[in-house]
Amino acid sequence: MIRPLFLLFAIFSLPLFATVPLPEISDSEALQIGKKIWKNECNGTINGLTSWNQGENFASLGINHFIWYPLNEKKVFDESFPKLLLFLQENQVFIPFWLQKSPPCPWNNQAEFLNAVKNPNDKRMLELKGLLEKTIALQARFSILRLQNALPLMLEKVDPQIRPRITARFQLLAQIPAGLFALIDYVNFKGEGVLETERYQNQGWGLLQVLEEMKEAERNGALYQFSRAAEIVLTRRVKNAPPERKEERWLPGWINRVKGYLNYNLD
Repeated sequence: MIRPLFLLFAIFSLPLFATVPLPEISDSEALQIGKKIWKNECNGTINGLTSWNQGENFASLGINHFIWYPLNEKKVFDESFPKLLLFLQENQVFIPFWLQKSPPCPWNNQAEFLNAVKNPNDKRMLELKGLLEKTIALQARFSILRLQNALPLMLEKVDPQIRPRITARFQLLAQIPAGLFALIDYVNFKGEGVLETERYQNQGWGLLQVLEEMKEAERNGALYQFSRAAEIVLTRRVKNAPPERKEERWLPGWINRVKGYLNYNLD
């Protein structure tokens, strides 16, 4: 039985709006969703579960590249890996002792992290990989829970007159299997779009911004409009990004990812 983590209500902060029911997802469907997200994020590889990208100051772990910062690093982006650890513990997963209190990342930079990855005798890295490999379905459940909590967070940040429009677009997509996957994937890929730190030139790139950018559509056209809006938002992010981040190198892959929502299947 998958038990939601009570602490996540504090983590995700939902004071004004209730969470939104999503279509029921079986354990087998959750596993398939997890595998699809894993393929989107890191090509479905074991090595991809433990990454540290060039130019980043954090590790990227699991099927959604959950962010994990070392101690004393500035946390610009939402740090999701410690929340995942709490969720796994609440669901009775054995967590290695050194991870049980959701510590900061023990590797201080990319070089240290990659050295540990390459070292076949690094105990902590072996335990970390083992944990990530055996919890694909639960990582998917965690991702689904994040989506369930996303709409209230987004509604807090928009003008009351816009809330019905955002809610309607969210709910329309959630009732379409491919649309539900797109929502799950995108909110874990680029966040809810509510954090002030996740802005370039005062413009965000999360799920909220995509739903705002969407054009109105009937059920049959909703997924296309979502994919198109995501491409616009991600392109704008790269245009607004500080030049030293060189985010243009990632844009083709990002666009392929959101265009892939139109060809959704779980095979």
